[in-house]
Amino acid sequence: MNKLNIYLILSYCLFLFPSFGVAQQIKGNVYSNEKPLPFASISVEKTNIGVLTDENGFYELSLNTVQPETDSIIIKVEYVGYKAKFHKIILTEINSSNLNFQLQEDDNMDEIVISTSLKPILKSDSAIPIEIYTQKFFQKNPSANLFEGLQLVNGVQPQLNCNVCNTGDIHINGMEGAYTMILIDGMPIISSLASVYGMSGIPMSMIERVEIVKGPASSLYGTEAMGGIINIITKKTDTSPIFSMDLFSTSWLEHNLDLTTKFNAGEKTQSLLGINYFKFGERYDKNEDGFTDVTQQNRISIFNKWDFERKQNRIVNLAMRYLYEDRWGGQTNWDRKEHRGSDEIYAESIFTNRVEVIGQYQLPISQKIMTQFSYNWHNQNSFYGTESYQANQQVVFGQAYWDSQYKNHSLLLGTSFKYTYYDDDTRGTGIYDENGIVKNKPMKKPIIGIFIQDQWEIHKNHTILLGYRLDYDKTHQFIHSPRLAYKYMPNPQNTVRLSMGTGFRVVNVFTEDHRALTGAREVIINSDLKPEESYNANLNYVFTTPFSFGMLNFDITGFYTYFTNKIDADTDTDQTKIVYNNLDGYAVSKGISINLEAKFDIPLRLLIGGSYMDVYRQEENIRKTLYHAPKWSGTFLASYHFKNGWNSDFTVDWKGPMRLPRVDNDYRNEYSPTIFLANVQLTKTFVNGIEVYGGVKNIFNILPKSDAIARWWDPFGEPGNGITPPEGRTDVIFEPNDYSYTPMQGSRVFLGIRYALR
Repeated sequence: MNKLNIYLILSYCLFLFPSFGVAQQIKGNVYSNEKPLPFASISVEKTNIGVLTDENGFYELSLNTVQPETDSIIIKVEYVGYKAKFHKIILTEINSSNLNFQLQEDDNMDEIVISTSLKPILKSDSAIPIEIYTQKFFQKNPSANLFEGLQLVNGVQPQLNCNVCNTGDIHINGMEGAYTMILIDGMPIISSLASVYGMSGIPMSMIERVEIVKGPASSLYGTEAMGGIINIITKKTDTSPIFSMDLFSTSWLEHNLDLTTKFNAGEKTQSLLGINYFKFGERYDKNEDGFTDVTQQNRISIFNKWDFERKQNRIVNLAMRYLYEDRWGGQTNWDRKEHRGSDEIYAESIFTNRVEVIGQYQLPISQKIMTQFSYNWHNQNSFYGTESYQANQQVVFGQAYWDSQYKNHSLLLGTSFKYTYYDDDTRGTGIYDENGIVKNKPMKKPIIGIFIQDQWEIHKNHTILLGYRLDYDKTHQFIHSPRLAYKYMPNPQNTVRLSMGTGFRVVNVFTEDHRALTGAREVIINSDLKPEESYNANLNYVFTTPFSFGMLNFDITGFYTYFTNKIDADTDTDQTKIVYNNLDGYAVSKGISINLEAKFDIPLRLLIGGSYMDVYRQEENIRKTLYHAPKWSGTFLASYHFKNGWNSDFTVDWKGPMRLPRVDNDYRNEYSPTIFLANVQLTKTFVNGIEVYGGVKNIFNILPKSDAIARWWDPFGEPGNGITPPEGRTDVIFEPNDYSYTPMQGSRVFLGIRYALR
């Protein structure tokens, strides 16, 4: 045989077997408790090769195109609700036998969390109770942003604060949104000016999970963490799909598109790029008050995250986000070019430009020292009727901490610096006299802090956490925030956690309270506002146990928070004014919250939550229930997996009566009725990874029973101007804010499609 023939034969063999020289294919079944898992993902680590199981849990995976750096590969098997499994294969030892995988259910009890201690720890090891919600949870009732998605979390209430521009905030255990700190990857990004419209600009596509801590976390995070924290953990580049898409629309013609892709920029750099676009431009006025029922919005958010591989797995990453939003709401005949800022047709028009940068870097030394930083620039160009509000805010945050383990002590020692620059065209940053503004004086506020924390495992069943933070603010001087927590875990089925701490908040009225800018009221600040302080205690009990036909998880928490120096926005004394002052008394938020989760051997999962709250203020022996704090509220979620890739979700968010702000001679009820917002969804998952979903939101068509906007017939008028109100109305002042307890949208159909390429 000549050399040419030998060369041709070898080339033919290499063509047939480019990677290994023998036929390379594995096949088998993926199952759990002897039941097949359809549409499970089987992939080869560090490659783009992967398949899904069929309806019977069977797969065939070709390895012919795999070109590994070593003589082995790692097979990864994933299925939603189950723990991922990894299997190492020696390429030279592959045979024709089947390779089966049995997966175990993931009850979420041991997920990695960071919100309670800054560093990654197991949820079960945390001395402070924490709740985790994954992207799959939020997909049970699809929404365009996190603000809407959180309505299914028991004890967390997205509260709409304006019925014209639809600004909102997040209440935890009945406490106003200003007491909730919003973090992105542990960095305090959403605060002050961004707290008004920033929540609606966080797309669901960038979220891997959300961690929620109810109760003060000031000893770690400082100001604004009085009521709790919501930590948004963004997707990781290594576990994200190569490409994903989520598109849905509603019968109200709301359109939302999420696109995500990842790519390599060299051997040691990975990047994740996400784009969200939301559009709603229909001028619906179904309650016939002359105002748009829902704010018009045109929004784009671009998120880009970079992860860099370093020696010894040291951490370094960088993330950036840009947000642009054009929103307006008001009288339906409003025209931007003709009426913006005029006194002819009322509307609230807001342009938002926002840039965020987040990063962390682990120092290249033997000790684990982490440095973190964030920067955000926020520009708001807005008109509320004739009232101009042009504001610019920049916030720089830096933090460094030493993470050490000494015997049974997990130690944390760090320092932080936060600098806020804020300027606007209102009295918020102006020095006034009787003739008007004399000098513009932008706010420049640095806050320096140091903190220490020790989680001490004194026994395998007993853990104590001690924390302390000292902050210095040039206006309020030194501020102390101690923290104490205790965990008793006699066995894996029972856990008791007790946590106590203090909180504080430095208040910025014009950047946080939308009422200071809209409506017809005059803003009065009686004195220099002192920082708010709070004292909190939480007692939590978790019980987890398998039963004859499934798994049960029971979680109950009692909470008590006492406020001093609470900032009170008095809208009751004089209907023409908003008077801000420290409360001459105290305020209390107390109650109990229960969550019950049941997973059955049949493909059914239930999540039931209920909360009882008593939230009030006491001043001069007069007790008043605080606004937007229903005594009773709860959630209900039911998911059932049918055969052939079908899945159904039924979700309910319900609230009992809650006190609502009103004005003098108000014809509207002081308390809202009990409401049930129910949604249903049906999803079909195909073998190629495509998901088609659709359903109905607000299936009971729950709508406000009273006017959401007081004096909607005359937004520029004042009492006594001679305008005759409609029949049955009294002559109240124009007020578009706060009288909100349910969305202005009734029943609406939605339809969407998802796809992920792994």
